[in-house]
Amino acid sequence: MAEETTERRNSARLAILELANMISVPMSLNAVVRLNVADAIWQGGSNTPLSAAEILSLVHPSGDPDNLQRILRMLSPVTASSQSTSISIAPNEGKPLNLWQTHHQDALMRAWPLVHEAVADPSTEPFVKANGEPAYSYYGKKLEMNGLMKKAMSGVSVPFMKAILDGYDGFGGVDRLVDVGGSAGDCLRMILQKHPNVKEGVNYDLPEVVAKAPIIPGVTHVGGDMFKSIPTGDAIFMKSKVVLGQPPPLPPPAAALPSSEYCPSLLLSISPCVESHPRAATASCPRQSQHSHVYSHWVLTTWTDEECKLIMKNSYKALPAGGKLIACEPVLPKLTDDSHRTRALLEGDIFVMTIYRAKGKHRTEEEYRQLGLLAGFPHFRALYIDYFYTLLEFQK
Repeated sequence: MAEETTERRNSARLAILELANMISVPMSLNAVVRLNVADAIWQGGSNTPLSAAEILSLVHPSGDPDNLQRILRMLSPVTASSQSTSISIAPNEGKPLNLWQTHHQDALMRAWPLVHEAVADPSTEPFVKANGEPAYSYYGKKLEMNGLMKKAMSGVSVPFMKAILDGYDGFGGVDRLVDVGGSAGDCLRMILQKHPNVKEGVNYDLPEVVAKAPIIPGVTHVGGDMFKSIPTGDAIFMKSKVVLGQPPPLPPPAAALPSSEYCPSLLLSISPCVESHPRAATASCPRQSQHSHVYSHWVLTTWTDEECKLIMKNSYKALPAGGKLIACEPVLPKLTDDSHRTRALLEGDIFVMTIYRAKGKHRTEEEYRQLGLLAGFPHFRALYIDYFYTLLEFQK
């Protein structure tokens, strides 16, 4: 009976996640129409199968084939079936319905008709083009949106953290655990309580974030920049967080990261609070002293491949032989299907592309494996201990 109840709760949460991102479907269709994809494929009646790059060569030669492929991949398994019109939400498990509200705020609705712009010009997110500034800068001025964001991400994050504590055995043998982007240190607190063998926790985040973190027995708060270095430990933990604080600017392109002009305050994977486009930003946000707000992030999903490799290489350097990088991220299936989980993941990928980072993305297990190899990690495993997120373990 307990297993059946858990399965029903997980199915309900997945249904909410799918509903929250369902707008990805009509707006992706809108993008395909505006990009003249059907005309390119039809070609006067030939209806020849074409790759995304071949399609763009015919209708928009300067477009981004990777982003078009993501849109086409998401659309490919769409079905018209609906099994139920009722949804049950488990009590005391966060507020997942707030995710639907968050994703359908007016500012986001203005961005959705511009999904095609992520293909035509991936240098600027559709949200920025629609609203004149990055998403989290916009959120910072809207107290109602801040509250919805916090409740929404708690509804997703809390059950996953419980799944990690109940179903993951990888903290055994770890004496020193580093939580990258740990905000107030709540995850470390929970892990140390569950696993007393972890003698020391290092909460690594922006200096201004850890300066406000509470005293936690066994936890040291360290401020820094994960693009420069990561504190040493037996294991490094990365998980999406809900944070109250100031968002730092994003870095310039990966090739320019080592430059002395690179913003030293950067740590978390979020959109910038800057007046100009994030890739041109090298200075602190001129409005950062004027507002603080709730924001959430994945540590790898909203970064490009090159940026992810840099984060992971710094993690590799901080670990001893046999040490582990433990990352918690949405992971796409190798093959698409019409399950609630796959729909939620694919639609979430389009949401990231449209709202937060045009070249940030949800990745497959194999894509993460390859990133790990490029960063130096010879061993990798993916643990599907949650109904939505996946725990990725990279071992040195």
